[in-house]
Amino acid sequence: MLRVAMLSRWHVHANQYAGETRANPDADVVAVWDEDPTRGAAWADELEVPFEGNLDTLLASDDIDAVCVVTPTKAHRDVMVRSANAGKHIFTEKVLATTVADCEAIANAVRANGVKFCISFPRRTIPQILYVKEAVDEGLLGQVTALRVRIAHDGAVRDWLPAHFYDPDACGGGAMMDLGAHGMYLCRWLLGPPKRIVSVFNTVTGRAVDDNTVSVIEFENGAIAVNETSFTGFGGCYSLEIDGTEGGLRMLSPGEGVQIRSKHLGGNGWQQPERLPEAQAKPIDQWIAGCVHGTPIEFGLESAIQLTQLMEAAYVADAEDRSVNLG
Repeated sequence: MLRVAMLSRWHVHANQYAGETRANPDADVVAVWDEDPTRGAAWADELEVPFEGNLDTLLASDDIDAVCVVTPTKAHRDVMVRSANAGKHIFTEKVLATTVADCEAIANAVRANGVKFCISFPRRTIPQILYVKEAVDEGLLGQVTALRVRIAHDGAVRDWLPAHFYDPDACGGGAMMDLGAHGMYLCRWLLGPPKRIVSVFNTVTGRAVDDNTVSVIEFENGAIAVNETSFTGFGGCYSLEIDGTEGGLRMLSPGEGVQIRSKHLGGNGWQQPERLPEAQAKPIDQWIAGCVHGTPIEFGLESAIQLTQLMEAAYVADAEDRSVNLG
């Protein structure tokens, strides 16, 4: 049984991760720490576990095997380095950190202490997106030339996001740093090493962070990706289009399925795939299985650092109104 401490209820996914941990027969939530003691104590009462207000005391406990890090992004480096040095396995909300330098510090601590690590990249586990990766890798699209992904919701216009999600110090950014991370890691996974990036970020609601954003990324293989995200999109959106020299693929939303056209599949007409891959385990379930049974964890340090490389450059590109080289 993996005994997990929840580190903060700051992020909107904190409740989700606590629930997913408890739904797994190989794990349980056994303690809570929070940088806000009032919030943490209330959550501990809800979960019926002890609250520990001192992080070092919690990490020193032999009754805790692992931590789920859902703190403000700016605290990730400190919290994860301390957790790794205490020998605790780590699951973290994306992004790993806002700078590659902070990511490397976390990675060094994780490696030095031999703890298991997983970052939450849930969009890489669904059948529709796994099919996109399969089609690219099998050459059904030829040489990929363009990718567009848009993931948006209405959290800023309907005010269902917590106010602290608009704190540039705590978050390191806005819509792109949070929701846009999904598009960033999908682009990197599908297209390989990036070459350069430009960005246009603005705010529709007048908050201190971006809530309406786009980054354009050129990859070393010549493909160009457009990653769009927003906290101001009516009703939400999750769409993906990809084109190549020998085919294309489109997904209006996962629920509406994927369509492909390819010279290798009979011509120019759009068609439904004959099959989709099986869904992969949720990131937190992969992490628990890796900790308990030693099975592979798909979303590790390398992928986490690659995401921050793109994210850090995206914000520099917008702030300095220039193209940022990544190669």
